[in-house]
Amino acid sequence: MSYVVLARKYRPPNFEALVGQEHVVQALANALTQRRLHHAYLFTGTRGVGKTTISRILAKSLNCTGTDGQGGITAHPCGVCDACRDIDAGRFIDYVELDAASNRGVDEISQLLDQAVYKPVLGRFKVYMIDEVHMLSTTAFNAMLKTLEEPPEYLKFVLATTDPQKVPPTVLSRCLQFNLRPMAPQTVQEHLAAVLAQERIDAEPGALRLLARAARGSMRDALSLTDQAIAFGAGALAEDGVRRMLGAVDRGHAVRIVEAVAAADGAALVGVVDALRGLGLSAAGTLEEMAALLQQMALLQAVPDAADADDPDAPQAARLAALLAADETQLLYSIALHGRAELGLAPDEYSGLVMVLLRMLAFRPKGEGAKAGAPALPVAAVPAAAKPRRVVVAAPLAAAPGVAQPAVVASAPAARVPAPANEPPPWLDAPFEDEVVEPSAATAREPAPPPFAPPSVEFTPTALGARWAELVQRLNDAGSVSAFARELAMQAQCTVLDEQAAPVRCRLRVERETLRAAAPCEKLQAALADALQRAVRLEVEAGPADDSPAKREAAERARRQAQAEQIIHDDPLVQALMAQYKTARIVPGSVKPH
Repeated sequence: MSYVVLARKYRPPNFEALVGQEHVVQALANALTQRRLHHAYLFTGTRGVGKTTISRILAKSLNCTGTDGQGGITAHPCGVCDACRDIDAGRFIDYVELDAASNRGVDEISQLLDQAVYKPVLGRFKVYMIDEVHMLSTTAFNAMLKTLEEPPEYLKFVLATTDPQKVPPTVLSRCLQFNLRPMAPQTVQEHLAAVLAQERIDAEPGALRLLARAARGSMRDALSLTDQAIAFGAGALAEDGVRRMLGAVDRGHAVRIVEAVAAADGAALVGVVDALRGLGLSAAGTLEEMAALLQQMALLQAVPDAADADDPDAPQAARLAALLAADETQLLYSIALHGRAELGLAPDEYSGLVMVLLRMLAFRPKGEGAKAGAPALPVAAVPAAAKPRRVVVAAPLAAAPGVAQPAVVASAPAARVPAPANEPPPWLDAPFEDEVVEPSAATAREPAPPPFAPPSVEFTPTALGARWAELVQRLNDAGSVSAFARELAMQAQCTVLDEQAAPVRCRLRVERETLRAAAPCEKLQAALADALQRAVRLEVEAGPADDSPAKREAAERARRQAQAEQIIHDDPLVQALMAQYKTARIVPGSVKPH
């Protein structure tokens, strides 16, 4: 007899044997007991969590005849009647499983629905189970909508999908939807222990814990990995063998990394990475194991009584939790999570791992949250979360027309940093709602900070500059010049403009070589001739342009910006705010002239 894999051999035959989906079992069992049966069910969830298994159990519950052949609909199928045994064996004629991934067209669905008009041959109900239903084409979905909404009383639909977002809302509205959750590692570990006990296979708890974590919520994946581990270990499951099979990183490496970070020992961190490289262990697996350790440490720091007495790693995590502050543990956890995404961008994964670990060393918090004895870092190394924050005060200013209101920003001191003894507490600086703030005499004597000065524009006006800027503006308003020719006109300085000559003589000076090409020159010459209604001869030479329309526009913008900022700076309310809040200032660029 051929070997049956564990995932098939231990498929739950009834609701009582199903683990990890109690919320679905309770709802279906109550519906079967009370005979409140829906005509269509939709089971969603990741792979290996029991969608097909629940469908088969539901089909057996609907068609079970009991051990004496006289039974009816039940939440506890007997498993020995012809209907139960045939459904388990996959040969019950009234239970049809359709894989929508390979039968996604309208022809396959139409053929299935054509059989729906016939009553069951052997059972009490016909059950159509469509797996991966989201793979059906749009026409296939449309073809089944009417039957799905009003099927015959003897027909039940069971739909299963791993991606419910791709199922049309018209189908979702016709189904009773159940979301099957990924199973907790502890649930998977307990089930694996029970299965291996029935198989009479020795297994170490650490090996089962590794398999449960590697399954990532899928019981089928856990049983498949267990099959592989049994073959790898020659009939026994040892923690070391399972770790090597999975390529998992030993917890000891993560412990040494945390210890090195707590001691600010960069050489030890690099040594751990060299050891991982020598063993051929994954850098991503190292950060994953470290994130799991830090998560356990953070839990123990917040809730010391949350330690699992059965977890052999709990004492080690408790010891490390005492070495780091809670905020530092959170920071290291965040760096470990984000570092995994950056490994693919590094020259190689081990150099990327080194940088992630050195980042943990560099961005250690500073303040009361850090443990005593930890080396202090310069301010530049403190994360942004620990640095002073900026508070934006929205000031309802009565500004001049055409000037946008600014943002006045006050720099608040960092948390847990005491104020100097001669300074009043910050909450006394804030006025009451009905209090009028007047600048004091002391603050009036202090020189007001200068407003933000926009960058100066080098601009040397020439005699022909104004006339050339006027001509260019006419061209822009007419829209008769192409973009490249318009750029030539804007960036060029007019050195000769003889409008009395025939044809009109115009000489331009421009620095960019691409603008001196023949094509934009010809187009600009044609546009000038059209604007002046006379023939134009255009000459272009190389050289810097001291007075161009573009520089004139930039100078005008800078003038209007400076004028607007000066208006805001001179506003009495702004001056009162800046006098009240010692570190307040006008954010550069927040004033926008209209």
